[in-house]
Amino acid sequence: MADPISLAEAVVLGVVQGATEFLPVSSDGHLAIGAMLFGNHEMPLAFVVMLHAGTLLATVIAFRKDVAQLTVSLARGLRSPRDYLKTDDGWLTLTIVVASVPTAIVGLLLEHRVEAWASVKWIVGVCLLGSAAIIALPALVRGKTERLTVPAALLLGAAQGLAVLPGLSRSGTSIGVAMLLGMTGPKAFRLSFLMSLPAVGGAVLLKALHPEALEGLGAQAAIGAVVAFVVGLLAIWAVRESVSRGKLWAFAVYLTPLGIALIVWQFFS
Repeated sequence: MADPISLAEAVVLGVVQGATEFLPVSSDGHLAIGAMLFGNHEMPLAFVVMLHAGTLLATVIAFRKDVAQLTVSLARGLRSPRDYLKTDDGWLTLTIVVASVPTAIVGLLLEHRVEAWASVKWIVGVCLLGSAAIIALPALVRGKTERLTVPAALLLGAAQGLAVLPGLSRSGTSIGVAMLLGMTGPKAFRLSFLMSLPAVGGAVLLKALHPEALEGLGAQAAIGAVVAFVVGLLAIWAVRESVSRGKLWAFAVYLTPLGIALIVWQFFS
């Protein structure tokens, strides 16, 4: 049975959701750590849906020009699909669609397993170290690629799907892997967040269709969503700045000792 959420908790959880959903530090990993430290606090499904809806809306607003441009170009491109796929917008749309397939498959295969793994300290710790490695390694390569090949898009989509693991950051994984595949930082950042729209949107829709999704819907859920939205916009800006300045690796400085601490905690608890 989910516990009721107070106003203060709604604000705090909105901040946590908005920040960790986009910063390459893993929202699921931090929720798992919170559960380990303070005990399992199961949130009402309506509250979870509203938090994710808030960060989803933040992504749409932050990338509204890209979304509008891709939508318009897709509508026009349907008249001549072959010519459309030769354009930058056409290839970007194809990349997002192709990558979304392995993301969905991997995510659905792991979905029920990760609930148990989130309570295992060493698993969360290893995943956090994985996030640290993925965002640090691109500093060693210089991206030049503007477009990914279809096999590379499939690999990137699979990597995004693996981000359901507690501690493996979705944004960090997708940006880092895209850069390791040869993309420039700004291009990888843009692709990562546009790829998140069908992935996160689909997850929110599935939760919203649950029979219990409307139970507990109230002021706290709305406040949490608004806070997550505002903080999410700030977090997107922070990630954009860190990528453009080549400083994405800085988040690894935080994730590495955190991951090691969890592994040590596992063996000494």
